[in-house]
Amino acid sequence: MNVALAYNVKPESNSFSAIVSPNLNLPSQKLNSEIDEYAEWDTLETINAVKDAISIYSNVYLIEADEEAYNKFRETKPDIVFNIAEGSNGVSREAQIPAILDLLKIPYTGSDALTLAICLDKARTKEILSYYKIPNAKFFVADKFEEAEYNSLQFPLIVKPISEGSGKGIYASSFVHNKTELKREIERITSEYNQSALVEEFLPGREFTVAILGNNGDTKVLPPIEMRYDKYPEGTAHLYSYEAKWILDTKENEFDVFDCPADITKELEEKINKVCLDTYRVLRCRDWSRIDLRLDKNGEPNIIEINPLPGIIPDPNENSSFPKAARAAGIEYDDMINHVLAAGIRRYNLL
Repeated sequence: MNVALAYNVKPESNSFSAIVSPNLNLPSQKLNSEIDEYAEWDTLETINAVKDAISIYSNVYLIEADEEAYNKFRETKPDIVFNIAEGSNGVSREAQIPAILDLLKIPYTGSDALTLAICLDKARTKEILSYYKIPNAKFFVADKFEEAEYNSLQFPLIVKPISEGSGKGIYASSFVHNKTELKREIERITSEYNQSALVEEFLPGREFTVAILGNNGDTKVLPPIEMRYDKYPEGTAHLYSYEAKWILDTKENEFDVFDCPADITKELEEKINKVCLDTYRVLRCRDWSRIDLRLDKNGEPNIIEINPLPGIIPDPNENSSFPKAARAAGIEYDDMINHVLAAGIRRYNLL
């Protein structure tokens, strides 16, 4: 089988940890949006690891998700595309490659253009979840502080860009306790990221991320991972923020704050699995996704975010959640990638 791997690669010169000071204060000459611009894209290490995994059973070639991608897909006509491309511009960027492939009638792994576009828009996602009565934090959307000044939400609040992933735009300052801080964060997001701010009530309980693999009756929930905020450095905000993902958590800096499998009761695990599977279903995710959730004050799981293009860093020494959960389930990296590919192949009846 001929498989094309669609990807976006991080510029190798962009070293995130090098441009942020050790005390996590951002340099004044750098905007947050400049520092985290390529956070969603993959490294060459990840791209080559995925390619090597696919090549065990298939012929594989690389197609970068740039302006030339359409012509390359049209010329090569692969049997299926393994899609890890995050896209490069606009709030529908994750949907760009799937839309091109739909137009060319080329099968691909993962969710379709509609699901990818919806899941990147956190507010639209929450509206759908709320309609289906899937728990998530109370929220509103603001383009300026005046739209938020008389809201009914209770502090503390979390303020984040409405359409970013990989921790982009979420910093320690995103955890706000009063109107002055709320105003500052709404203005930061709307000016630096040129998009609306999503404002949510803070969920005070334990936080988990759950990897899901497969479709319909073959859907498998992998062991849940807990973010152990009690293991964070003293004085660090209890958020899985950009600082935590890309500055505290590096190859050079041990950041052992993850329990996998999470130490939870069978009852809580069943609740988490149900809310994640319900979310996967109503948002029409395909083949794989990673779902983040946090417990509210009553200990009930609430959805935070859906990641239908989950991060898949291959190095076990790095805290990439989907591969970590797969390994806990006895699935090594190469098999994990080929499980996703096989799910797409079955879905299109290509065998």
